[in-house]
Amino acid sequence: MDSSVNDSIKGDRSLTQGFVAQYAAEAAAQIDGVASLASSFAVALKEKAGVVHEGKGVRVVFYDDNTNSVAITVYPVIFYGKIIPEVAWSIQERVKMDVEKFTGLNVESVDVHVCGVVEAPSVTDTI
Repeated sequence: MDSSVNDSIKGDRSLTQGFVAQYAAEAAAQIDGVASLASSFAVALKEKAGVVHEGKGVRVVFYDDNTNSVAITVYPVIFYGKIIPEVAWSIQERVKMDVEKFTGLNVESVDVHVCGVVEAPSVTDTI
């Protein structure tokens, strides 16, 4: 069996994209200041059709040269009052570190496209 561009070190490319997206989404969601991750239009359509999308708010693209390198785009919604560039930098560092650590892939880039800002829930809202 030929190990072509359709396979990665972790197996089938389509399974790996979901796997990588899930790690990236979990890493981004742990950053202080991230309220949630926004779905793209395509993901929203898939979810309406009943298809579960593992890495909601994350897009993973594999490079065609079969070097096991990926580019990741994260779509966060940030809490009001947080410094957006600092939150974005933290997302980039954490996503790159976690994906490389847990998948063995080389993360070439992590782009952050802030999709919105929301007010943080107040203490009285949670009681």
